[in-house]
Amino acid sequence: MSTPPPLPQTVPCVQAQQHWQCVDFISDLHLDAHEPTTFDAWVQYMASTTADALFILGDLFEVWVGDDNQDPFARQCIATLKATAQRMPVYFMCGNRDFLVGHELLNTTGMHGLSDPSLLELGSAGDATRILLSHGDALCLDDHNYQAFRAQVRQPQWQADFLAQALTERQAYARSVRDQSEALKRSHTDYADVDHPAAIAWLQRTHAQVLLHGHTHKPAMHDLGHGLSRWVLSDWHADSQPPRLEVTRWLRQNAQSPTRGLCRLPLSAASRLS
Repeated sequence: MSTPPPLPQTVPCVQAQQHWQCVDFISDLHLDAHEPTTFDAWVQYMASTTADALFILGDLFEVWVGDDNQDPFARQCIATLKATAQRMPVYFMCGNRDFLVGHELLNTTGMHGLSDPSLLELGSAGDATRILLSHGDALCLDDHNYQAFRAQVRQPQWQADFLAQALTERQAYARSVRDQSEALKRSHTDYADVDHPAAIAWLQRTHAQVLLHGHTHKPAMHDLGHGLSRWVLSDWHADSQPPRLEVTRWLRQNAQSPTRGLCRLPLSAASRLS
């Protein structure tokens, strides 16, 4: 077994507000100007979801090269996030593609930043479900090359050096990332999966019952035994056949169910326009 990544001494915890009856979780939309169908589906969802709160668990963007990026597509994304955050709490966690999202974007949009990992307590006091939220990439321990890359680019000095480059240079880097991503899709390369013993270790350390994450593009619910489970969010791709457009939702009215109130919904079912 690989050694699970260390947790911070204190994992931040979000306490669900009492009036939250419905909470949505999404990740891995990889929003990009070259994928307008997925972008349009996201804009409609953000305007019409019936949720009381929204948690975005990384890779909302195909790539984010800094909060000073104000190209037309970035401005459209910012406007959508800001409009949604004005009518419900929106929580944002960075992924492996948008780890350079900073305080400026959070302040401009009104989103709440989340550390990776973070805890979310849902349900009634004394009988709450503790969900450990993560993008998921830190737990893909068998992808040694990626873990080395992640350790490098999460260093404050690396990020400061990158952000000091001219925006045009960073945008060129973004284009190269997109080209690599497209080549990976064409090769049908399988994504590394989360290490189950490491996931269990994180859950036990944080006294959580559910690990909820994205990154792997393998939507599913895994029973880890001993009352623990791992829920994997879907990536979004509106042009695939069939379309991959899915939301994971928590409903207070189902909090005592075997799934602790969690369910996977097609996008049409998560919208008041459906």
